[in-house]
Amino acid sequence: MISAFSAALTTYQLSFPPPLQSQSQTRNQTRIRSDIQTVNPVNLLTTTRRSLLHHSATAILLFSLSGGDALSESAGKFVEIANSGGVKALVLRAGSGETPRDGDEVAIHYYGRLAAKQGWRFDSTYDHKDETGYSIPFIFTVGSGKVIPGIEAAVKSMKVGGILRAVIPPSQGYQSTSQEPIPPNFFDRQRLFTTIFNPTRLANGEGSTLGTLIFDIELVSVRRA
Repeated sequence: MISAFSAALTTYQLSFPPPLQSQSQTRNQTRIRSDIQTVNPVNLLTTTRRSLLHHSATAILLFSLSGGDALSESAGKFVEIANSGGVKALVLRAGSGETPRDGDEVAIHYYGRLAAKQGWRFDSTYDHKDETGYSIPFIFTVGSGKVIPGIEAAVKSMKVGGILRAVIPPSQGYQSTSQEPIPPNFFDRQRLFTTIFNPTRLANGEGSTLGTLIFDIELVSVRRA
């Protein structure tokens, strides 16, 4: 039987996410912290997610020519992030800014999906709106231990402006219902955690398939500690 983790690698290899937001929305997000080092909004919009879908061959060529870290050089295929506990990553867009390290405060956007539910999207920061209708990124401190390890490992492998798809095995995903990011919607949160921590299925030895996660992550900014 193919595990949910292996199936996720196949299913989401070429399934690109929806398009980025408008330039005005991106400007609003980059103003959240004036002292945070951010990527140029124009550069953020140079390659949209829609163009990645329609021009994936060109995008992969650009990634391979971008140089930099090992993930950039392996663009177009999933590779395992070093010392990540088995997190697999696919570069969707190579970043050009700083790479986060422990102690840094980062802002990211993400789509979170659950492999055990046929890729059901349980949360997206693009749906988290402020009073003006703009999307609010998720902000956390790298190395704080509050965020699931798989996201930390993925973010530490990225550069500002980059977009990465991470397939996170259960061991690097949710180990408790208090780990972030937590879906704000009660019903999404309940469905997510009752699936991952289903006692009957866990007792049947299905734990290795229940908690596999797929996160599309955009690294918006880094603030040095």
